[in-house]
Amino acid sequence: MTTTVLEAKEVTQQVSSPEGTLTILDHVGFQLAAGETVAIVGASGAGKSTLLGLLAGLDVPTQGAVLLGGQSLSALDEDGRAALRADRVGFVFQAFHLVPALTALENVMLPLELRGDSAARVVAAEALSRVGLAARAAHYPRQLSGGEQQRVALARAFVTRPQVLFADEPTGNLDAATGLRVMDLLFALNREAGTTLVLVTHDRTLAARCGRVLELAAGKLVADTLTVAA
Repeated sequence: MTTTVLEAKEVTQQVSSPEGTLTILDHVGFQLAAGETVAIVGASGAGKSTLLGLLAGLDVPTQGAVLLGGQSLSALDEDGRAALRADRVGFVFQAFHLVPALTALENVMLPLELRGDSAARVVAAEALSRVGLAARAAHYPRQLSGGEQQRVALARAFVTRPQVLFADEPTGNLDAATGLRVMDLLFALNREAGTTLVLVTHDRTLAARCGRVLELAAGKLVADTLTVAA
């Protein structure tokens, strides 16, 4: 039986503005199974990043609910959501978000140390080796190229073996060739780990590499399509 890992139930997100209440997301609902690869696509302003933030528990919806592993994120306070993210979620962002004062190895160690893993250094070194950066372990982010920084970010995201990985425009700051290599690595790591991947992208070719594509338009879910990758 397929296990539902992540569920959006009639998720609506509204914000106040000088013009009145703006609806960013409008009754969006779907279920994601363990191991699925899902792309969220749509025009700029469609609500993609807002939805990703809600799915990850970085914010809570105005109406509706997000369930991660059957747990309603709205039922948790901010500390509770943070603890759930630390235990079950990984992130890869467009801007890398590495800690400048930490080496590549220390950046990958960070989520392991936060959960008290006594083998953090060994596990992080293995993760860096898997993304081809063992020789760059002692380098700081400023000493790495954009592609290398994103590979460090991938190692950090997968090192805790998350249940769900959220990737927000992960190739947005990379040239086409480097972006392709990074995405090849991301999908390879994801297959190995059996992680549920939720990818926000404007790139339809990249989206087609996922098994399923959710399309947003003006805050509404207008298409939910299986791809040939499924």
